[in-house]
Amino acid sequence: MSDVESGEADGAADSTEENSALTEEETSAEAEEASAGTQAVSLEKLNDFDYLIQNFYAVDSATTITSTQLNAEELLSVDCTLTGSSDAPQILIYHTHASEGYSDSVEGDPSTTVVAVGERLAEILETTYGYNVLHDTGVYDSDRNRAYSVAKPYIEQILAENPSIEVVIDLHRDGVSEGTRLVTEQNGVQMAQVMFFNGLSRTSALGDIDYLANPYITQNLAFSLRLQLAARELYPGLTRKIYLKGYRYNMHLMPKSLLVEVGAQTNTLGEAKNAMEPLAAILDQVLGGAE
Repeated sequence: MSDVESGEADGAADSTEENSALTEEETSAEAEEASAGTQAVSLEKLNDFDYLIQNFYAVDSATTITSTQLNAEELLSVDCTLTGSSDAPQILIYHTHASEGYSDSVEGDPSTTVVAVGERLAEILETTYGYNVLHDTGVYDSDRNRAYSVAKPYIEQILAENPSIEVVIDLHRDGVSEGTRLVTEQNGVQMAQVMFFNGLSRTSALGDIDYLANPYITQNLAFSLRLQLAARELYPGLTRKIYLKGYRYNMHLMPKSLLVEVGAQTNTLGEAKNAMEPLAAILDQVLGGAE
């Protein structure tokens, strides 16, 4: 699994794992289920909390969420479209864990890590869809246990200098058992599966974590749900279930903040890059209000 800090602010000690703590069997079952695909889902079904949780989310055992916070009708009423023009930066892509690589990555070569995947996403969003994208290639994970604390002031500075930015995407690569391959085929192309991730600033043990407050949790959840719905309709099998975990992961910096896991260490760089074309199309579908 890729390491992520539990407490990324206020001097709290950073800990581990932003992504799934699934066993190999659970991960394989999730991948098989995602590959089966899903068509458009009615709002009536989505308003059934049990159906929503079982079919769209994987909830980490260390956190909890209720129907009050995960209310589909409320989430889908949130406006996730872009309001500004492409005259100035609209989307920021960065990597809290820029050193994360793939099965064929070359150590120390950022052109073979998740940074290259972010560059591919930025290129497609700009050339195909006309967005103005800023790709930050800063390395914040020299000490992986403090990566979120290190990244935070840099991302805050970028946002302060570019107030036109409305979307922040933190692009990662997941970590799974060596026997697991997160691969899907879309339009005849083999590509890595994608997982959206949300931090809830809440653990089962501590309850709401006040020192990691996030005023945008509802907006964050709305953004990932809309993207998940678009993905399941347009590219069945591309996305895994949305993963929900405690803590904040710097998603408090923007309402439309997104943490994305693209494949895992068992995928090739090519498979990860291939997934950026449908991911860009899904982002355009949601940001452009075409869903």
